[in-house]
Amino acid sequence: MQKQKAERDDGSERRVRITDDAVLTLEAYADSIVPGEKRWPGDRAVAGASEGGGAVTAGAIRLLRWDATGIHDDLENLADLANGHARTYAEETGLELDRSVPPFVALSYEDRVELIRRLTAPGHPEKEFWVLLSLFCNMAFDSAAHLHTAEAIADGHPGLQAMGITAPGDDGLWRFEDFGYGRELARLHPETTSTGSPA
Repeated sequence: MQKQKAERDDGSERRVRITDDAVLTLEAYADSIVPGEKRWPGDRAVAGASEGGGAVTAGAIRLLRWDATGIHDDLENLADLANGHARTYAEETGLELDRSVPPFVALSYEDRVELIRRLTAPGHPEKEFWVLLSLFCNMAFDSAAHLHTAEAIADGHPGLQAMGITAPGDDGLWRFEDFGYGRELARLHPETTSTGSPA
């Protein structure tokens, strides 16, 4: 197995390179949090439990490898832990796992979800790790935190599309012509400055 190495994608973000097995495992985990459709017919990591792009297509692995997450250096360990739990789960439930892929990847979508439910249940000693990993997988989909928002929208980011996030204007700025409640909620105080601050 190759070791983790630091690399920079664009000169400003430090990302960690991880082994192929760890990528498959973490993709399978992310797909269990926000499922999507298979990227190709033989896709093993993405179970195909939902239509459209899920967390994997939204860039979960790229986000997890980003040093801003704080867990980027532990991705190999998290993948190893997930695979260890998958082996234990398979033994407890009498499942025979396909040895051509990592154990977590070999689980069906339903079994992946059940295992994650157990790992994130109150009282599980590793709960905080799995909840944090789940939150980051969800974040890749619902906010594209690892991408510039305008570029993500232009590239058809599945999560931002699903949430109806609109593209900015031609100048790259977002403007909202209508008040959120359909009306102005209060008159401005006469001493409010042009920046919205009190005088």
